[in-house]
Amino acid sequence: MQLPAEFLSRMRGMLGKDFGVFIKSYESPAQRAIRVNTLKIPVEKFKRISPFSLEQVPWENSGFYVSAEGLGKTVYHAAGLYYVQEPSAMCAAPMLEAKGGERVLDLCSAPGGKGSQLAQYLDGEGIIFLNEINFSRAKILSSNVERLGIKNSVVTCSSPEKLAEEFVSYFDKILVDAPCSGEGMFKKEPNAIPEWSVENVKACAVRQAAILDSAYKMLAVGGRIVYSTCTFAPEEDEGQIENFLKRHTDCKLIKQQKLYPHEFRGEGHFYSVLQKNGGERRDVRLLTPSLKDKKLLSVYRQWESEFLNIKFENLHLIGQTLYSLPDAMPLTKAQTLRAGVRIGEFTGSRFEPSHSLAMCLADGEAQCLDVDGHTALNYLHGLTFNCGQTIKGWYVVAFDGFPLGWCKVSDGTAKNKLPKGVRI
Repeated sequence: MQLPAEFLSRMRGMLGKDFGVFIKSYESPAQRAIRVNTLKIPVEKFKRISPFSLEQVPWENSGFYVSAEGLGKTVYHAAGLYYVQEPSAMCAAPMLEAKGGERVLDLCSAPGGKGSQLAQYLDGEGIIFLNEINFSRAKILSSNVERLGIKNSVVTCSSPEKLAEEFVSYFDKILVDAPCSGEGMFKKEPNAIPEWSVENVKACAVRQAAILDSAYKMLAVGGRIVYSTCTFAPEEDEGQIENFLKRHTDCKLIKQQKLYPHEFRGEGHFYSVLQKNGGERRDVRLLTPSLKDKKLLSVYRQWESEFLNIKFENLHLIGQTLYSLPDAMPLTKAQTLRAGVRIGEFTGSRFEPSHSLAMCLADGEAQCLDVDGHTALNYLHGLTFNCGQTIKGWYVVAFDGFPLGWCKVSDGTAKNKLPKGVRI
């Protein structure tokens, strides 16, 4: 691996006698890890059914080192039981100390690793905004939120500056996993090496400062910002925080740490914990859930009574798509890709459930067809399968009790309703 000469020169100056072991760490393979999705399964239960050998990641209780390949192609992954995440990338979110009932923002969220980690700490209570400025990356983020069954989330595609105009002093906790020069990921992502330059480091630092200022504007008094990067550059890390504290004197530094690959089992990461001691906590206007068409409401409630064992509230209709919104859903001008649970679509006098609904259901909340591993894989490939002659209608296809998606049963055949985009 040929690392940039200017990068090596700077790291030699930063690390001194440890520079040799730092360079030697690039000879070992990148670590693989997963994070158990505790919104769907307790860690101890996952340990009992896991197809992989698991070794604890020290800074995240639900994180585990694994050596297996093909982690994104298993039935359990499709069921949203775990998220594939680089182990060092799990270090920042716990520092936010997010808890149920809070207003939380992951400002630079795609593809969703840290944001979904935060959602686990909220455990369905409060609201979490997951924002991504790039629309194609925001769609990937939205897909991951769906698979993981995060019901109290709002996925937006907005610049931090525009979001800050709407949510002044609103959020209790904000994660800024800032776009950076990516030095810490050279081993895992060698394609980033040719793109590195001193100029790019400086450009990243300018962009990060602007993002941090937007986060400060949105943070309520007493709230926390956790700023993180996957770079070693002081301009993007400690220097960035030093300059931020000069601009915002009502904030204080709680803790910061840099993870080097020769000291920890993972790639390079940095985080800093900041607290805001001035200002106020503001509310914003809320979106009133509305399904005014009594006929459509009757159609949905009838479908719900036939095929679900749970009643959804906060119903809101956009076009012909029905949503169950999070409690205290704010009004926002930001492009919103997902809010709460997308329940399904009205087509004429019929209602068809969405994949999002299936993925947020817990055991016993819907009619299920529990299938074996072979049938589950065939289903995930988009195939139909045979089932009992006596049943009819919408059923959730499940493996070990965990939903994979919908099928519609008639004449002993389960017609596959899995969207093409989530098939494996």
